[in-house]
Amino acid sequence: MGLRLTSLPHMAERARSAYDLRRMIRSPTWSTHLARAALASVLIAAGACSAASDDVGDTASADSTSLYKAVGDEGLGVSVVIVLDNSGSMGDRAEGDSRAKAVVAREAIEQTLTATDAAIAKRPDFPVNVGIVRFSDEVKTVLPVQRYSRDTISAALARVPSPHGGTAIGDAMDAARRELYRSGTFRKVMLVVTDGDNTDGRDPADVAAEIARRSEGGVRMYFIAFDTDADKFAFVRDVKGDVVTAQNSAALRSSLASLYESKVLAESVTEPDSAARVPASPTSH
Repeated sequence: MGLRLTSLPHMAERARSAYDLRRMIRSPTWSTHLARAALASVLIAAGACSAASDDVGDTASADSTSLYKAVGDEGLGVSVVIVLDNSGSMGDRAEGDSRAKAVVAREAIEQTLTATDAAIAKRPDFPVNVGIVRFSDEVKTVLPVQRYSRDTISAALARVPSPHGGTAIGDAMDAARRELYRSGTFRKVMLVVTDGDNTDGRDPADVAAEIARRSEGGVRMYFIAFDTDADKFAFVRDVKGDVVTAQNSAALRSSLASLYESKVLAESVTEPDSAARVPASPTSH
């Protein structure tokens, strides 16, 4: 039958092993150990999943929180980021002017910021930082927030390209928020100049609400509706900001100057409180 006699001892040994294994499995002790091992495996796997979930949650929370943490120490002074619309519609002619709205806006911004010279002369101890963000359907930081310099601002505005593309107001506001948290000052102001509706990226109303909530009012937001209806930006008033209308070039210059001097430079042109002054060191006689 083809069965070797020498194979019988090995077959018998395997049979005994199989028999012993079946007896072990049927025993109550084995069943208990098996159940415990299975339960331990499930608990370990669940714990690993929970830990991974916690790690993801903690990371997301940390990343979200870090968006509203200053980069470095903050102190006295004020920082403003001008958020300039450079979408295609800004290439249209400004009302009451022969030039494009983009050209008028850049000129008005440059003229407005020169008021900083007088403020600094009056209070040289009060830093004024300026940054510029321009947007179409893409957002670019033209001037990272830094100490005010008339020449630097003029050069930055000269680098703004011709108007083109859509209008990503919300994304530009978020970029300005990032710049403000690198500024090194407690006071943070965002000044948006735009002539149209948001067409790309995040909804500016959602961004404004998030910035106001997460910064706990630390970032103030102001809009100038240039040659457009200010009511479309009414959400800014809901976060304790303001929006003003400028239907032509003269109104734009006036509105910019008013907002900048009253909302940005107001504290810098105020004499320091005498109680906060550091007493002079006594002189020896």
